[in-house]
Amino acid sequence: MELSIRLKAIASMIEDCNSVVDVGTDHGYVPIYLVKNGVIKSAIASDINRGPVEKASKNVLSNNVSEQINCRLGSGLSTVKKGEVQVAIIAGMGGNLIRDILEADLKVVKELKYIILQPVQNAEVLREYLYNTGYDVLDEEICMDDGKFYEIIKVKYNNKPEILDSIYYEISKILLDKKHIVMEKFIEYKLYKYSQIYNALSEDSLSSKNRKAQLDHIIRRLKEFLKCF
Repeated sequence: MELSIRLKAIASMIEDCNSVVDVGTDHGYVPIYLVKNGVIKSAIASDINRGPVEKASKNVLSNNVSEQINCRLGSGLSTVKKGEVQVAIIAGMGGNLIRDILEADLKVVKELKYIILQPVQNAEVLREYLYNTGYDVLDEEICMDDGKFYEIIKVKYNNKPEILDSIYYEISKILLDKKHIVMEKFIEYKLYKYSQIYNALSEDSLSSKNRKAQLDHIIRRLKEFLKCF
């Protein structure tokens, strides 16, 4: 089975574990890949919608991994019991929803060896929540797939909150320190996006002036980061 660049990047962050739950599994591609390649022994493929669960079930059957992968219908981490799996993957949804999924089942979260998170938007909201709530950010990856950037965050619950400079919620310090090859393009993309917003704002209201000042700070920091590459 050939995974997309995004799914391959997610799968590459799974190590040292026997069991995984894949939340929002869609077609079940990641758990099937992990089991067939001997990375894990068993998995739960779960989704809130019946259609994806049925698709995943068919794919599990056709790949002869029915004994190792169990497909379940349900929301977030409610499909697994505390301690049932070692690792969770929560991918392909917004950062706000991922945050809510973690909050809804903290008992399960606290028992996990680590969690792989891949927000499709609002990664900065999720990153701020993770640091402020007390997760250890173990590693991060970034990839470009079909013209879009995808940030992948590997975390473990620790209950030791940390407050960072807000720019590091926007741009991963871990990926900056790695001088990750995709980061230069990602920062350029962010710089263009925020410059466009800045230029479109008028200064007619106090809120608009405040937003421009905030954006000006972000834009200056992004330009500084680009000098590192």
